[in-house]
Amino acid sequence: MRHGKKNNHLGRTTSHRKAMLSNMATSLILHKRITTTLAKAKVLRGYVEPLLTKSKSDTTHSRRTVFSYLQDKDATTILFREIAEKIANRPGGYTRIIKLENRLGDNAEMAIIELVDYNTVYGADTAAATAKKSTRRRGGSTAKAKTAAPVAAEEVAVAEEVKAPVAETAEAPAAEAPATPEAEENAEKGE
Repeated sequence: MRHGKKNNHLGRTTSHRKAMLSNMATSLILHKRITTTLAKAKVLRGYVEPLLTKSKSDTTHSRRTVFSYLQDKDATTILFREIAEKIANRPGGYTRIIKLENRLGDNAEMAIIELVDYNTVYGADTAAATAKKSTRRRGGSTAKAKTAAPVAAEEVAVAEEVKAPVAETAEAPAAEAPATPEAEENAEKGE
């Protein structure tokens, strides 16, 4: 009986599945984001998150354990040096799965799996959202109007300073050098 042995075999033998997950985990560690099918992404999450947890404790035993899963020295060193520092304070949930449109060839559900701490897009959105919330609670439109008026006056003063030197330089060459020989003779005669 196979009680308690429920896992997705992904249509592969055990050795093929382990090799594929090892390669995918190595790619995820090296590139921080990979595109794959949704089923593989879900299985990969269960494979790679314990390795990320183990990388938090940098001991010889944990390095050897992770290397036995990844079979790649470069990925292991990057995991223990760079990634472990970023995920040190995170208690879990190191990866994020984002669903994409279905693949054209076979209509398979596609997804991006990425390391959460390496995505700059979501970090920028959350920082902007918190900034907007704090400005809304302060004073509304009256505070914005008071701060906008001095800024506008400074911008006008700076713009006038920039325009003045440009106008002087445009007039100076025309007065100094006449363009044709006839203009030179007229300038000598005083006309």
